[in-house]
Amino acid sequence: MHTDRPVTQWFKGAVPRKQPGLRVFLMVLLGAGVLSATALAAAQQGAKAPDAPATPPGHAEFVGSDTCATCHAEVAKSFATNPHTKMALMHGNANGVTCENCHGAGSEHVAGGGDVTKIFDPAKASVKDVDTKCLSCHAGAHPNFDRSPHAKANVGCTSCHSIHGSKEEALLKASQPTLCFQCHADQKAQFGMPFHHPVNEGTVKCSDCHDVHGTFQNSNLKSTADQSMICTKCHTDVRGPFVYEHAPVKAEGCLACHSPHGSQNARMLNMPNVNVLCNQCHSAVASGTIHGQGQGSSDSVPCTSCHTYIHGSNMNAAFLR
Repeated sequence: MHTDRPVTQWFKGAVPRKQPGLRVFLMVLLGAGVLSATALAAAQQGAKAPDAPATPPGHAEFVGSDTCATCHAEVAKSFATNPHTKMALMHGNANGVTCENCHGAGSEHVAGGGDVTKIFDPAKASVKDVDTKCLSCHAGAHPNFDRSPHAKANVGCTSCHSIHGSKEEALLKASQPTLCFQCHADQKAQFGMPFHHPVNEGTVKCSDCHDVHGTFQNSNLKSTADQSMICTKCHTDVRGPFVYEHAPVKAEGCLACHSPHGSQNARMLNMPNVNVLCNQCHSAVASGTIHGQGQGSSDSVPCTSCHTYIHGSNMNAAFLR
C-alpha cells in the first residue's frame, strides 16, 4: 500500500519555496496593462486634437475705411456709388463693414507698411477662396452656386463681377450678352441666325432664362413649377392650360420642337420642314387615307394647315381649328 503523503501537502512548519517564474509573469502582465492604458489615453487625446481650437495667426483689428482711403484713394472714390456701401448705412458706419468686410481686419496690414501678406487680396487668392468670401454674404441669394457649371469650371464671382466699381447692373464687368459671349461663342453664333430671340437687339437678356449662379436644371435654366414657364412667360398665347394637351409639350417641353437661341428655320424649329418634324412621332399616320400626302415631301400639305393648335386645344383632341 502506498503510504507516502500527497506531494501537494506541506510538512508542518515547512516554508514554501520561492517561485521567481510566477513573479516575473505577474510583473510582465502588470507592465503590459499599464502600457495599454497609456496608449489608449494617448489615442483618445489624439482623436480630440482636431476639435481643439487652433492658435490664431494674428490679432488684427479693424481700422476703418477712412484709413484704407489714405492709400487706396481711387478705389475709395469710386466706392461711393458701389451697392456695397449700403452695409455702412445698415451698421451706422461702424468699422469693418465696407473694405474690411471683404479684405479682413487691416491693422497688421497698415502696421506693416502695406504688407500684402497681412490682408486678403482676391487678386492673389484662389477662385474657391474668393467665392467663399463672397458667399459668406450672398449664400442666401445664390444657394446653388457650388453645383453650377460655372463653379465646376472654375469660373468664380470675380470672373464676371468687378467688385470695386462698374457702371453695369450687379457690378458686371460688361453688359449682357457681351459678357456671356466671352465664353459662350457657340450661342453667340446661334443668335446671329435668321430666326432668333432678340438678345443682340437688347430685348431679351441671357438672365431672363438662365440663372448663372446655379439651378437644379440643365444649362442653368431657371426653375419654375411648370418648366415651360421659361418660354410661356413671354409666349402667353401657348401657355394653356388646355383641355387637350399636346403630349410632347408637357413631357419634353418647348425644346422638343424649337431651338431656343436661334435657328435657320422659321419659328426657330429644329427642322426646316414641318411635316418631317411632326413625323418623328406621327410617322404612322403619314400613309393613311387622309394623310397620304407623302411623308415629308416638298409638295405635301403642312400638318399645321389643319392641326392649327398644336400646342394644345380646348375644342378638339386632334388640335383642329
